[in-house]
Amino acid sequence: MGKIVLITGGARSGKSKFAENYVAHTGKDIAYIATSQIFDDEMAYRVKLHRQRRPANWQTFEAPFNAHEAIQEAFKAHDTILFDCLTLYLSNYLCQEEAQSLSLDDLSDNVSMLMKELISAVRSVTNKTCVFVTNEVGAGIVPENELARKYRDLAGLCNQQIAKTADEVYLVVSGIPLQIK
Repeated sequence: MGKIVLITGGARSGKSKFAENYVAHTGKDIAYIATSQIFDDEMAYRVKLHRQRRPANWQTFEAPFNAHEAIQEAFKAHDTILFDCLTLYLSNYLCQEEAQSLSLDDLSDNVSMLMKELISAVRSVTNKTCVFVTNEVGAGIVPENELARKYRDLAGLCNQQIAKTADEVYLVVSGIPLQIK
């Protein structure tokens, strides 16, 4: 059964850098699953920083959708995956036209299924590890718009679902990782 590691924290907490160091020290053949989509200069800059930090021998799989398939494909040639990140993967789903009209109950069910697909893809292999990075978005004020509230609530549910099944969970605060599971 594949190992699941979850690394969470706030924006710019150092979680991606910690995750990169974690996989660099535990994996031999590393794949990077990128879930971001570049729609503006700010995101382009963030992606550029992440690319610059990654070693050239890590294979990147771009998977803004159907990431479970990217996990299955990456595990064919790699023993370790860095999945960055769950909350961007969630936002990609929420911004699809078909998700716009769904109730929170239907969205919750669909997002739960997305997480089950990711978990199943990792658990279906032996002696391999997937490190998921996510954002802890529920610690701030209640957002004023409906989509932001749905996103916050669904991100919390995603994080709980992955954390429950994870073998290890880390919270990164100010660049300092704390193992909480």
